[in-house]
Amino acid sequence: MCYILASCSEGKLPVLGKSASTDDKAPTIQVFTFVNQDKIKVTQQTFNDKIYVADFIFLSCATICPKMNMEMLKTYKAFENDNRVLFLSHTIDPEHDSIPRLKAFAENLGVSSKKWHFVTGNADSIFSIAEKNYFTSAYPDSTDKRNFIHGGGLLLVDKNKHIRGVYDGTDAIETERLIRDIKLLLKEQF
Repeated sequence: MCYILASCSEGKLPVLGKSASTDDKAPTIQVFTFVNQDKIKVTQQTFNDKIYVADFIFLSCATICPKMNMEMLKTYKAFENDNRVLFLSHTIDPEHDSIPRLKAFAENLGVSSKKWHFVTGNADSIFSIAEKNYFTSAYPDSTDKRNFIHGGGLLLVDKNKHIRGVYDGTDAIETERLIRDIKLLLKEQF
C-alpha cells in the first residue's frame, strides 16, 4: 500500500497514514484521558481547535529524553504566545513520574501548564496510545526494569487530530523544520 509522504498541493503538509490510492480516511488520535502536572484531566477535547506537538518521555531517562525535552522547549518558546498551539508530553514511566515530579519538571523548564501538558495515567493506556494512535514505540525494557524503549519523535497533530509530521526530537535541524511546519499548518488551518 502506498502512503502520501509529500504534499500534492503547494503549501500543505501531508496527512500521515492516508492512503494515496484510495479515499480512506486518515487515522486520527482517538479518545484518551490522562492527568497533567496540575492534577487536571486532559482529554482529546483539551486540544479541540488546536494544533499540538506530542511526545513520549520519562524523567529518569539518561539517553534521548533530555535532548528531546530541550528541542520541545525550543518549539514551545517559538509558539509560547500563540494560543492555537499546545504541547503534550506523555510519561511512559507513570510508576515513578508522579504528578508532583511532573509539576517540578515543568516548573524547572519554566513552561505554562496551560500550554504544555505533562501527562500521566495507566501505563497500558499510555503504551497503547503510543502504538495505536501515534504509531510510535513505548514499552518497558525487558533487560532493565528502570528503562524504557521509546521513539524519539516529536509528532505534529492538526486540529482534526491527524498526524501531519514526525520529527527527530534529538536533532536541532529537525526542530527548525518542525517550527516551519507548524507555521505552515497554522496558515492552512486558521
